[in-house]
Amino acid sequence: MDEKRLMDALSSLCETLQKNNQIDPVYFEKYGVKRGLRNADGSGVLAGLTRICSVHGYVINDAEKVPVDGQLFYRGYDLKDIVESCEKEHRFCFEEVCWLLLFGTLPTKSQLDGLCNLLGELRELPQYFAEDMIIKAPSPNIMNKMARSVLALYSYDQNPEDPSLQNLLRQALLLIARMPAIMGYSYQVKRRHYDKQSMFFHPINTKHSTAEMILASIRADRQYTPEEAQLLDLCLTLHAEHGGGNNSTFTTRVLASSGTDTYSIIAGAIGSLKGPRHGGANAKVAEMLEYIKQGVKHWDHDDEVADFLGKLIDKKAGDRSGLIYGMGHAVYTLSDPRAVILKKYARGLAEKKGFGEELALLESIERLAPQVFAAKKGDSKIICANVDLYSGFVYRTLGIPSELFTPLFAVARTSGWCAHRIEEALTGNRIIRPAYKSMFSHTLEYVPLDQRG
Repeated sequence: MDEKRLMDALSSLCETLQKNNQIDPVYFEKYGVKRGLRNADGSGVLAGLTRICSVHGYVINDAEKVPVDGQLFYRGYDLKDIVESCEKEHRFCFEEVCWLLLFGTLPTKSQLDGLCNLLGELRELPQYFAEDMIIKAPSPNIMNKMARSVLALYSYDQNPEDPSLQNLLRQALLLIARMPAIMGYSYQVKRRHYDKQSMFFHPINTKHSTAEMILASIRADRQYTPEEAQLLDLCLTLHAEHGGGNNSTFTTRVLASSGTDTYSIIAGAIGSLKGPRHGGANAKVAEMLEYIKQGVKHWDHDDEVADFLGKLIDKKAGDRSGLIYGMGHAVYTLSDPRAVILKKYARGLAEKKGFGEELALLESIERLAPQVFAAKKGDSKIICANVDLYSGFVYRTLGIPSELFTPLFAVARTSGWCAHRIEEALTGNRIIRPAYKSMFSHTLEYVPLDQRG
């Protein structure tokens, strides 16, 4: 059946499909269902315990939610302090964070050097994996190809189901090391098959940091500056972990609680991260920014920018979703520390590469969007820019194409996912199974086929 006939056949079924698969929102309030596992004040429903990460965006004072500047802690260490220390010492940060998230302590120099060397040795994909699993089945979306490739690694693992701690750690290190190569190969094949451009597979330099490897793999000449590598390393560090409640990490915990294998777990997390309400938002910010640049004549005029933001909310411009991507967060209120850090360190390279005006436009969006939201929605909720508002911009200053924005998020977050996968395996000991209330009004008597109208 051709595509048109199929869609025509399906359109007639959609009315029945919609009728029997929608529930009036009033019932969620009637039965006290916490939609999205969120409490009425916007805080998250407590679903577990973790020692890996803490996301701090408000305090509860006299039973009221009070906004505060956001903080992000990896294993109890303020992310800002980690970043500032690495910047002062002019060294990469992401590998240190990988050690910290997995093992719970700051590594010694010897431990960090050992981890960097080990990751370098583990980066190569299994023999013929790229040819058989990536090149032969290109995907227009790199996230889907990454998920499929992670699942395929199960078949190349001699011991994929062993739940011992040693084996889980082995799989975690392999995935952290190999995810950049999977992304790089997937991107090159997508370029060749869908974009009709040349693809190139560079040999892996085992001495490269994760950030250096990524830049070398996606550039034809393999060249990059130390400043570029440091900035990409910062992005990876900021995206490495964000607590157990974010959608993809909660997916990780849910899947791990079932006792399934590591590859199924991480593939599921990638699928979650792809969504535009989660990691895919950074690509949507880039798309939104292009609409704004085309629709606003004078970027430095607040009235013009605010007017266009209003059109986005009214679904009269952009992708007609009614969203201003990159604004607002489930936990952060006054500020997202990742956005604050990223904007600070990105400014120098952005101005050097001629992106200063675009950065100023993003800052205008950050400043004006809360006012526009309040005027349009009549809502006093405090919102701030989240990391997605600036991460895609930073990738653009690095010459990274938009189709790699979310895959880069996945490369970084693999370390956090693996830490949660191990913690759930060691301490969960119970399958995650919340309740859903059935909305059947009454039981129905089965009607034989020949008696149905």
